Amino acid sequence: MAATSGAVAPRGPVRLEIAVQDVDGATAAVAHGAERLEVCQALAVGGLTPSLGLVEHAAGLGVPVRPLLRPRAGGFRVSSGERQVMRRDVELLVSAGAEALVVGALAERPDGAPSLDVPALRTLAEAAAGRPVIVHRCVDVLLGAGVEPEELVEQLIACGVDGVLTSGGAADALAGSATLARLVRAAAGRLEIVAGGGVRPEGFATLVAAGVDAVHLSASGPQSAGPAGPGGGEETFSTTDAQQVRAARAALDAAPSSAR
Repeated sequence: MAATSGAVAPRGPVRLEIAVQDVDGATAAVAHGAERLEVCQALAVGGLTPSLGLVEHAAGLGVPVRPLLRPRAGGFRVSSGERQVMRRDVELLVSAGAEALVVGALAERPDGAPSLDVPALRTLAEAAAGRPVIVHRCVDVLLGAGVEPEELVEQLIACGVDGVLTSGGAADALAGSATLARLVRAAAGRLEIVAGGGVRPEGFATLVAAGVDAVHLSASGPQSAGPAGPGGGEETFSTTDAQQVRAARAALDAAPSSAR
């Protein structure tokens, strides 16, 4: 991946990855151009581990499926019990058809600074039975705290994982595109770099020029679910929007060097 005029020479087609959280959303995403699905639930809180049934459904749609492993909302530090649950979830999700797993866990250094939870990540990578393991946006906490992209790449590789989903530590991936390019150069093909976080089609050209391997977005909008009553929460929910997926597909196809 040699840099040219500040951009990184791409390795292959940039993938369109859509984050989905329900059956109809997964079906719509694939029908309108998604090449890969991240499957989760509760995107409103950053995503949580999905049901096995949803993963099995998504795996039957003909594209690679990457379930998210996150046992609860509220940060990324996990207890020993949660680690055990996550390890078992990895095994179950692999059996449900997962092509890869999206995981993450942070620890706290003696000085109070955040760090990767290396033992947890190694345990999850081992449990994946050869499936690729991608570390999710917990890494944006580290980049935001001043960890250099080059250092982060080496830490991730030492954990035995295969990729990272990140905005480059910025509010959105477009704002973090320079950091994403540094991650790509430092990885030199050793990690898959997926741009995620506030991704919009109008930013695809910049992200492709940064050399990322995939762009990740929810492409979602509100949909009415009918009366929820006093115990059912909101009467609308967020789901994949076919028009947004089509727009993302068209923008990626039109981005310079997207058909690499």
